[in-house]
Amino acid sequence: MSRRLTLRPLRIALLTGVAAGALLVPASAALAATPTPTPAATDSTPADKEALEKKKAEDARTRKAEEARKAEAVKAGKDYPRGGVAAGEAPAQDDNSATLIGSATGALLLAGAGTYVLRRRTTARNDG
Repeated sequence: MSRRLTLRPLRIALLTGVAAGALLVPASAALAATPTPTPAATDSTPADKEALEKKKAEDARTRKAEEARKAEAVKAGKDYPRGGVAAGEAPAQDDNSATLIGSATGALLLAGAGTYVLRRRTTARNDG
């Protein structure tokens, strides 16, 4: 048996592994970016329930006061800025590392496949 025939299954396995890795790297990066959920407390003591009710009541009072302030500002003709960032909202952070890794892996996979095809054509031309 020639050496070329024994290496063919190894090459196929290697290329299959590289292709699978190219597909799984962006997916694993996406899964790693999501936070793990924390379990909620199921047993509440009466003190916890009272604290929760107080917090809800305080939040409701705060919301009412905020709405009253907004209504007064609208009546006074105060002009609010339009748009998210102009209104004080933080700009979104773009993290494109998974996209870059996926693109680089795809480019390497494509270059490797092209090299493999060109070498096969050259070898076929020389053999026959």
